[in-house]
Amino acid sequence: MSTSAQIGVTGLAVMGRNLARNFARNGYTVALHNRTVSKTHELVENFGDEGDFIAAETAKEFVEALERPRRLVIMVKAGGPTDAVIEEFAPLLEPGDMIIDGGNAHFADTRRREKALREQGIHFVGMGVSGGEEGALHGPSIMPGGPRESYDSLGPMLEKISAKAASDGAPCVTHVGPDGAGHFVKMVHNGIEYADMQLIGEAYQLLRDVAGYSPAQIADIFRTWNTGRLDSYLIEITAEVLAHVDAATGKPFVDVVVDQAEQKGTGRWTVQIALDLGVPVSGIAEAVFARSLSGHADLRAASRGLAGPKPTALSDAEAAAFADRVEQALYASKIVSYTQGFHEIQAGSDEYGWDIDLGAVSSIWRGGCIIRAAFLDRIRAAYDARADLPSLLSDETFAREIAEAQDDWREVIIAATRDGVAVPGFSAALAYYDALRAERLPAALTQGQRDFFGAHTYRRVDREGAFHTLWGGDRSEVTE
Repeated sequence: MSTSAQIGVTGLAVMGRNLARNFARNGYTVALHNRTVSKTHELVENFGDEGDFIAAETAKEFVEALERPRRLVIMVKAGGPTDAVIEEFAPLLEPGDMIIDGGNAHFADTRRREKALREQGIHFVGMGVSGGEEGALHGPSIMPGGPRESYDSLGPMLEKISAKAASDGAPCVTHVGPDGAGHFVKMVHNGIEYADMQLIGEAYQLLRDVAGYSPAQIADIFRTWNTGRLDSYLIEITAEVLAHVDAATGKPFVDVVVDQAEQKGTGRWTVQIALDLGVPVSGIAEAVFARSLSGHADLRAASRGLAGPKPTALSDAEAAAFADRVEQALYASKIVSYTQGFHEIQAGSDEYGWDIDLGAVSSIWRGGCIIRAAFLDRIRAAYDARADLPSLLSDETFAREIAEAQDDWREVIIAATRDGVAVPGFSAALAYYDALRAERLPAALTQGQRDFFGAHTYRRVDREGAFHTLWGGDRSEVTE
């Protein structure tokens, strides 16, 4: 066994433990540390045959076990616990050493920590890790930010343990950008994930409540979709969930689960930051709100008797045709969700001077992460072909596909409205699409209202400058 480690992991809950095992499986000696010492020894006892580990019982032992430059990965809860670990270890490190935060930190916290540690000569890397516990062990998508020079040392190790894209074997990791860029991109990744899951849920609800299919039949439909352009991890696991039968009751598993979706906060952060940046992410927002609404059990119970339409039964042929239209609506709405997410990443990059490569971001999401999907290859190609692409909807291929899908997309939303099935994700995506392509928006009227009640001024289409109308009397116009 080696007496020095190339990398260390502190925080050995499921994600930290599996990430440490992943490094060891790939030939690195890994130093281990945990506040509860027994967890450190349990990992070595249970998985010591997977590679070389050095168990450290104290912070000092842990740091001394690391070769220079020291690479110390923190895998603890975001917020206060992360700050506490940094405060414990930073005094033991030397200039050039690096602390790598692999948790779901808020990017603003990462920016703060990076600045403070930079002044001490310590490199701080905010590293987004996606793929859950299986990804951490077998190969996640990794989104590191922080100093470029830290990636020169850390990058080859991350590339070795990361997922590899199925299409070309490329490692699903890149240096995203300075300070909080990695955690920002991970945040938006999770926001897109929220939207993706909401859209899939709406497709399921439509197939069940409008088309009349059973969960098992819908599972077969999703399996078929997974062989085409919707090929993705989320579509794959949706089919598995819908096909699962509860052993205790014999009922479809989905029917015995309480319909209240929980969330850990990254989707909410995505919407909050989008508001700060002035970026419309309506599809992601509706997904967050849908989870929130699902949790208001008393409000839902009190509203269950409200009037609604009488559903219309479909024939087998009509149901099959409707399922095809739902596939079109799901795909078109999915494109809009990614469009909104990439817009937010670009806005964040501009705001904080990160210079994020959107094509590279789409490339590292092709394997290991939750939203991995076949069409991410095409997103990468779109940005490779045109680095200044203003929107995915500006790409010729995606624009053509949405044009082909739009009639079915609209028909699905009409059917949902007719039968009283809530589809906030589908509806928000279509509203965003229609607003973008509109020649004129009602914002002109909004500006007139704002000028009337608050003298907020407005701009004109026929000449430069800011204007205010003296409402009442002769209503003359003045230039601000």
